[in-house]
Amino acid sequence: MDGVSLRVEPGRFVVLLGPSGCGKTTLLKMVNRLYDATSGRIVIDETEVHSLPAPALRRRIGYVIQQTGLFPHMRIAENVAVVPGLLGWDKVRTRRRVDDLLELVGLPPAEYRGRYPTQLSGGQQQRVGLARALAAEPTTLLMDEPFGALDAITRARLQGELRRVHARLGQTVLFVTHDIEEAVRLADEIVVMRDGRVVQYDTPLRIVMEPADAFVSELVGAGDVLRRLSLLPVSAAMGPLAPLGPGTPTVARSAHLRDALGALLESRAEQLTVTDEDVRPVGTIDLAAIQRLSMPHPEETAAGRERATRAG
Repeated sequence: MDGVSLRVEPGRFVVLLGPSGCGKTTLLKMVNRLYDATSGRIVIDETEVHSLPAPALRRRIGYVIQQTGLFPHMRIAENVAVVPGLLGWDKVRTRRRVDDLLELVGLPPAEYRGRYPTQLSGGQQQRVGLARALAAEPTTLLMDEPFGALDAITRARLQGELRRVHARLGQTVLFVTHDIEEAVRLADEIVVMRDGRVVQYDTPLRIVMEPADAFVSELVGAGDVLRRLSLLPVSAAMGPLAPLGPGTPTVARSAHLRDALGALLESRAEQLTVTDEDVRPVGTIDLAAIQRLSMPHPEETAAGRERATRAG
């Protein structure tokens, strides 16, 4: 790490993004002291992490990795209950928590609590890994490329499930990935890293629309219009809800602008109605709004700002 300093507000979903070897996993592991920092301070919930024994600290932090780390000789309920058991929870409280979490991650306890990890698919195992990380009600959740080994369909489904779980439980999440599409879909804020340094710490919209330098611009494909449309959500260009005629095509606000553009071209409609997760109308979007985001003013880009500075 090279002078990394950042603050994560409680309850935010923050993604550490960057190429292999940039330091994102090292930074994550320093939070729960799998690696000890040689200098500086790391504070969680007003507690400096080095003031606690490492095992006690880790029981307060949820941790999910790509390989799930489930114990193959233990049933699913036993895997989820590992940390509550270490903390001395009674059996009734533990069983209730295990069942609630299995329901939350889409694995009905009556069907899954007695199975072994080898009887589950990769996606199901990752859901169990998430449930186990949440079992002791941690305020902070660390996730190190948890969906990296899954197929694209399963990965997209679990990304949606993770956002739903986060919206319900509200833990502070640090999530490592090298996939810009995953980062934009999940994050409240993104930390872009390179060579052990933080290059940009911003919202997904500003990362894509206003990359801090040429490295970030290349990472997010800021110069590729279709790439930008594939990253930005409909909500970024959504206008206020307006009365539209019956039969107006709809698009989900969580969909990408590329999906909205396709729907407009296919339907030849002037506008689309934007709907929320419950398919309720929440706004509208049209071609002009998409164009404004797909082709930003030159001064909004890092290269444009650099040219403007030289000209001034």
